[in-house]
Amino acid sequence: MAVVEELIRKEDDGTLSFGNYTLNVKSKISDFEHQGDLYKVKTYNELTKLEKNGMLVYESVPGTAVYHLDTIGNNISFEVTGDDSAQITLELEAEKDYEIFKNDVNLGKMKTNLGGKLVLSLDLGEDKKDFIKVVKL
Repeated sequence: MAVVEELIRKEDDGTLSFGNYTLNVKSKISDFEHQGDLYKVKTYNELTKLEKNGMLVYESVPGTAVYHLDTIGNNISFEVTGDDSAQITLELEAEKDYEIFKNDVNLGKMKTNLGGKLVLSLDLGEDKKDFIKVVKL
C-alpha cells in the first residue's frame, strides 16, 4: 500500500491524507494550512501524529498512513493502513458516547475519557486498508 510521501497533503475532496510508516527517522511538517486551520504532522515507523491548531487529532503506534481524514461536524472518518497492528488514539469531545464503524460494520459504542481520548486497536497490514468512521451519539 502506498504511503504519503509528502507527509501531508490536501485531497481533491477537501480531506487530508498524511503519514509515512516506512520512515526510519522522525519526519515532521508544521504550519500546514488547510481550511483556515494549521496542522502539524510527525511520522515515522514507530509513530504517526496529527495535530490541528496545537490539539491532538490522531495518533498511532506504530506509524500508519491515513487517507481522506474528514472531521466535519460530530463525525470523523478516514482510511488507514500500516505494517502491523496499531493502537490509534483520536481526540474528540470529553465524556461523550460515539458509535464506531470499521469497513461499514458497527463495532458498538465507546465513551471518551475525561480528556476526550478514544482508543482503537486495529490489525493492519501493507495489503490492507480499513475504513473507520466515528459518529457522535
